[in-house]
Amino acid sequence: MPAPVFPSPDSPDADAAMTPPEIITRYADAFAALSPDNMDDLLATVSPDVRFVDPFNDVTGHDGFRAIFTHMFETCEEPRFHIIDIASSAGPSDGPAGDRRAYLRWRMSGRVRGWPHTELNLQGMSEVHVGEDGLICRHIDHWDSASQLLARLPVIGAMIRPVLRLFRVRSGGR
Repeated sequence: MPAPVFPSPDSPDADAAMTPPEIITRYADAFAALSPDNMDDLLATVSPDVRFVDPFNDVTGHDGFRAIFTHMFETCEEPRFHIIDIASSAGPSDGPAGDRRAYLRWRMSGRVRGWPHTELNLQGMSEVHVGEDGLICRHIDHWDSASQLLARLPVIGAMIRPVLRLFRVRSGGR
């Protein structure tokens, strides 16, 4: 996979670029290799006040961040994140000037513990921000929990699937 390129917000040359901060590469590598035994490697890349947001959670700090992944390992068998691509940007869009962001497109595989026929094949994107301390200060997951997870689960899936069909465009655009 080619290394992402971060535009340099300090460069007078609009076409100037630089390689991503090492922290993005370290974070992506630790995320892809995550296991209960090496969770500290991922924590070493995030700020003490890191904020993590996904469709089910919104936590702040190392303890909350660790709890997200501890819970994932307790509820899933062999969860693994496969990093498919990394894109990046820098600048003052919704953060301070020089705010660096990376977008990790991923696929998560595994199985839901206790439901052996429920294979996970989730696809999403994590928006990660590098803070002033040079560590990851925000991790915001973007993925469709309704169609990719909830609709596939026993019981709740029977309620979710009709709702998803209601909003699906039928062939011919009708």
